[in-house]
Amino acid sequence: MVSVTIVTRNSAQYLDVCFTSIEQQDCGELEVIIVDNASTDGTRELLRQAESRWRVIYNERNVGFAAGQNQAIRAAGGDWVLCLNPDVVLSADFVRQMVAAGGAHPDAGSVCGKLLRWDPVAEQHRSNILDSTGIYFTRNMRHLDRGAEEVDHGQYDRPQYVFGASGAAVLFRRDFIQDVSVEGEVFDEDFFAFREDGDLAWRAQVMGWKCLYTPAAVAWHVRRVTPERRKDLPLVINWHSVKNRFLMRGKNASGWLCRRLFLPVAWRDMMTLGYALLRDQRMLSALAYPWRVRASVRRKRAIIQSRRRVSDRDLLWWFCNSPRAIDAEKAKSSRQ
Repeated sequence: MVSVTIVTRNSAQYLDVCFTSIEQQDCGELEVIIVDNASTDGTRELLRQAESRWRVIYNERNVGFAAGQNQAIRAAGGDWVLCLNPDVVLSADFVRQMVAAGGAHPDAGSVCGKLLRWDPVAEQHRSNILDSTGIYFTRNMRHLDRGAEEVDHGQYDRPQYVFGASGAAVLFRRDFIQDVSVEGEVFDEDFFAFREDGDLAWRAQVMGWKCLYTPAAVAWHVRRVTPERRKDLPLVINWHSVKNRFLMRGKNASGWLCRRLFLPVAWRDMMTLGYALLRDQRMLSALAYPWRVRASVRRKRAIIQSRRRVSDRDLLWWFCNSPRAIDAEKAKSSRQ
């Protein structure tokens, strides 16, 4: 069985289309679990209509995306768990294609598909502009979506192993969930929201799990947070994004990797500090946050590093300013 887990927070404008696309899946019955983080925009009225067929959990405060997804995952009973954003619409065979790809590659703990941009108010609302074909890390330890903003003309039409998956739509194997969870958390709840998918991808790589990209599974996603829009984003998004960069590094990176990538990482950190000092001093509290939760970071780091199966010398190849991937079929053939 496949469980679909969704976290909503003032998502009313997307839910009808998202829910319809779930109902139209051609893979048979799905278990759907929705956690609402104290929505105030009419989302809850729509969710009450879904209670007869799906499980809906209502939080009385916004606990964040990470904690909400963990809440839903703990309630899920499927062998596969599809973590899905409410602003995603799926093609009819999306789930079937994702599960088939994962089944054919048992070393992949997570599977992602081809995400294109969805603009619900545009005349042509399902575009052929790529949103994500997996995520990759640059040499300054920043993670980005592979293919983002490119026109899709088949350049990502081969199954490939990528560094990780966008949290907008990612399928997890049950064994993967159990193996990579730290203190019962798949997504780190110190993150609250933003970058938690990059953190999970990095942790999974450290623990020896692969992420498979399959172009046969297509969906459309509303993208509101992109690097070039940073200055126009609400404070809360930029605040969490800044603090989470350091939380992610503090748990996952070895000293060797930090030394090897010192110059690009230090330059990026200096730019962030300069921005906080000269442009927006509200960001200073985001820079201080990792120190405030240092006990949690140290504790989680110790757990992650104790489970390390892949050295950072082997992972260094992935940290490149242009996205890297490994052809999945060739890799499979070489192992047989």
